[in-house]
Amino acid sequence: MNIEKIKEKIQQMCLMHDSFMSAVLQHKECCEIVINTILGRDDITVIESRSQYTVTNLHGRSVRLDVFAKDSKDKLYNIEIQRDNVGAVPQRARYYSSLIDANILNAGEDFDKLPETYVIFITEKDMYNKGLPLYTIDRVIKETNENFNDGSHIIYVNSEIQDGTKLGKLMADFHCTDPDDMHSKILAERVDYLKNNKEGNTIMCKIVEELVDERMIEMALEMIAEGVLTAEQISKYTKLPLDEVKKLIAEHTA
Repeated sequence: MNIEKIKEKIQQMCLMHDSFMSAVLQHKECCEIVINTILGRDDITVIESRSQYTVTNLHGRSVRLDVFAKDSKDKLYNIEIQRDNVGAVPQRARYYSSLIDANILNAGEDFDKLPETYVIFITEKDMYNKGLPLYTIDRVIKETNENFNDGSHIIYVNSEIQDGTKLGKLMADFHCTDPDDMHSKILAERVDYLKNNKEGNTIMCKIVEELVDERMIEMALEMIAEGVLTAEQISKYTKLPLDEVKKLIAEHTA
């Protein structure tokens, strides 16, 4: 993909594109606005926000989190974009939550040192088809209907609801491609920086290029697994250098 096509693609992006959302929310103030609005708060201060943060389980399987943030009270937040509800199944939320726990607690530390965590899925469609803007999942004691208070929270945000509430306006901003049409001035400034500022646009172009490369590598690996095409053919279809394709073949075939 040439640079002009990449720039055109960036202009079409909104916060519902995970790579673009990650770049915007890497800015702490933007991340802070999103978290406060979703939780109905105004007192959360984000002290750290990372994009495309990788966590790994005991078996070596890694997961890349769209946004991983920490606030001034050491609470942790994982924010994910899901345009397909299949990718937001409860088991995935459970897995992400458990991975965060496993990677935070140091050896020998007591379990009560586990920080409070929020795994937040912002979905393009209504995940549960109940017409609600939010679905908050906390563990409860079934017999007493009391909160289990383990500090783990999972939240699904329905971005279809774009009404006049603070959350509704935020979801409208998530679907907006033009910063001039956004409600949040802070989010709009960051979006404008990444789309229209030379320095910001360079950052975003690099992110898109890396994303395209990753997808081409995934495609090449699928072709290698099928075992039908030659290295030259795979290189032609994926636009990957022939030497890189040959290296992938050597690494992934017995």
